[in-house]
Amino acid sequence: MLAAALGGAPARAWEGPWQAPLEGPVRVLRPFDPPPERWLAGHRGVDLAAEPGAEVRAAAAGRVAFAGSVAGTGVVSVSHGGLRTTYLPVEPRVERGRRVAAGQAVAAVAAVRPHCGARHCLHWGLRRGDTYLDPLGLLGTGRVRLLPLTTAR
Repeated sequence: MLAAALGGAPARAWEGPWQAPLEGPVRVLRPFDPPPERWLAGHRGVDLAAEPGAEVRAAAAGRVAFAGSVAGTGVVSVSHGGLRTTYLPVEPRVERGRRVAAGQAVAAVAAVRPHCGARHCLHWGLRRGDTYLDPLGLLGTGRVRLLPLTTAR
């Protein structure tokens, strides 16, 4: 028996009111490209075209797990139960522990270019535990693949 899944996640994990973190159409500059092994290079999220100062919104309701700087880059991470979304490079507008609603502003895109080279962007990530997932799957636009269901009883 097979089930449809997005980015390797069971379909039930994607239920709920999810939305893009930026206003307007989603313009992907670099797609999700996970490495075959955890320690190898890859792209563990998606880079979305964005202008400096653009409002970054929570993709769903949750609690801010982190808001600050990592290696000189502003980062906000929001926990949504078993899933966690991350946004960088940003200027955080929330504090750790704060509850946020879906669509609530959590940051502004920082006016730095190192992450996407010559273009400004927002890196949007998604994790379940230590597993990185394609955040576009939250919007129904990620890759779909068929996975076997286990029927152990």
